[in-house]
Amino acid sequence: MSTLPSRPRVMGIVNVTPDSFSDGGRWADTDHAVAHARELLADGADLLDIGGESTRPGAIRPEVGEELDRVVPVITELAQGGAVVSVDTMRAEVAAAALAAGAQVVNDVSGGLADPEILDVVAASTATYVAMHWRAHSTTMQAFTDYGPDGVVEGVRRELGERLEAVLAAGIEAERVLLDPGLGFAKTAAHNWQLLRGLDALESLGQPLLVGASRKSFLGSLLAADGAPRDVGEREFAHAALVALLASRGVECLRVHDVRATCDALAVVEALGGVRQGVLP
Repeated sequence: MSTLPSRPRVMGIVNVTPDSFSDGGRWADTDHAVAHARELLADGADLLDIGGESTRPGAIRPEVGEELDRVVPVITELAQGGAVVSVDTMRAEVAAAALAAGAQVVNDVSGGLADPEILDVVAASTATYVAMHWRAHSTTMQAFTDYGPDGVVEGVRRELGERLEAVLAAGIEAERVLLDPGLGFAKTAAHNWQLLRGLDALESLGQPLLVGASRKSFLGSLLAADGAPRDVGEREFAHAALVALLASRGVECLRVHDVRATCDALAVVEALGGVRQGVLP
């Protein structure tokens, strides 16, 4: 695995979907998705996360064939052009096809819970695996926000630890694994802030962290005016501030929509920071 520069990796988001919360289908066909991905690379993205299933609250899952049709052509073209590509999927079949098309990372928001066979697919490859904290699919996930008396930080640490054990047991080496606290997935806005304050507890699991806070609703709630959350397209200044704080905490990877703004924030941190070792390609 490679040595990181003195900042986290920047993972640019490419939603090849008609219903994502952040871009509403702007990149929902191959040509537009590839063009957008190339813009993200030009803005400084280190790798690209290609997803064909929206995981916004309430989203309905596409059929497997539809997800394959969305992501595989995009991954193929970008990988052939030399980009480092991640596939954002919960399905073993999609992960296998994406890896065959040239993806080097499998970003599984379910951490193997939605489709346990995805762990076998990754284990049989050399790909990096991102396991996110997850409790349920988008249609019902906000019914699972009770973390009991121990609280959300301990609950996520414990449940991510269980997923890590399953990932390692499947044969995926620890040096290929990142963990993601899953901001917004079965979590309230308050939970998200508690997790961001409690990253040390998650780092105690011994794996590097990926964090995806970009444009999420807890930022909109923070910036609400007259009770109305800040529009999804107007949350970037707050996100840039968060990016700088996360970089100073040693987070391995940031999954973002606005790569240029993120890289600008990281340039400030980089001027003050050190060099770390990473697990992403």
